[in-house]
Amino acid sequence: MNYRHAFHAGNFADVLKHMVLVALIDSLKQKSSPFCYIDTHAGRGRYDLRGAEARKTAESDDGFGILKTASGLPPLLWKWLDVVRACNAGDESMRYYPGSPWIAAHLMREGDSAQLCELQSGESDQLRQLFHHDPRVHVHQRDGYEAMKAFVPPKEKRGLVLIDPPFESQEMEFRIIEKSLKAAMEKWPGGIYAIWYPIKLRSQVQPFHRWLGKSGAKRVLVAEVLLRPDDSPLRLNGTGMAIVNAPWKLDEVLRDSLRVLPKLLGTPGESEYRLTWLVEEGKDEAPVHGPQSPHSVRRR
Repeated sequence: MNYRHAFHAGNFADVLKHMVLVALIDSLKQKSSPFCYIDTHAGRGRYDLRGAEARKTAESDDGFGILKTASGLPPLLWKWLDVVRACNAGDESMRYYPGSPWIAAHLMREGDSAQLCELQSGESDQLRQLFHHDPRVHVHQRDGYEAMKAFVPPKEKRGLVLIDPPFESQEMEFRIIEKSLKAAMEKWPGGIYAIWYPIKLRSQVQPFHRWLGKSGAKRVLVAEVLLRPDDSPLRLNGTGMAIVNAPWKLDEVLRDSLRVLPKLLGTPGESEYRLTWLVEEGKDEAPVHGPQSPHSVRRR
């Protein structure tokens, strides 16, 4: 596997993923009892946006780079932006962009814990160095899918698993996620599982949504941002987060920020967001084809 997230840190897909992560951790903190955060593909934890990898693609310019100077953002996006500012320790240039592990650790409380998995030795070494001073955080150089089954249920009995793989092979990665998620849910049916995925062709995403609808989970929420039509396998047209056992009213927390992202980051006339329950407790059936009724937005 040759994937390095440093080439993509701070892009529009990171914005959606981390916005949802902030909302999920906020929800977990509504109860006083501790929780565990499990990250299956943790990366290095923090990224230098002036580094050679980031500047080679400059993807952050069209994601975080736009939002960091935007005004009138909804509360959830403001909170995400505050986390990024904290990662930069007062540096107004905001050179560094936090990965999911840094965001989770920053928002966690003293009694909470994190299990971070990263298979690549160079990345895991940097991750371990980043958190060497934090006894709440445990770094493991191992396959995240295998570790997920081993780590659930955590001793805290509450928590969140973030599944954020590189998707070097689109359809194969979805099948691996399904197998791993099934095994984890059998051991820990009450855990929250958040799965990030890219959108190139809608036809590659639909089978995964159908599987989620039949997985046995009582609540599955999907949030997506599309910057272009989902009809080309050659580029990243959109991104999504599927949340199994989504907390109560999470859709309401996400909606305003989801509406804003396509307007600020998308292509006029082509960008849209989708926020749909694939499975909602109390409903008889889940949608067969995944999210329906996309919300198209245009820049004004």
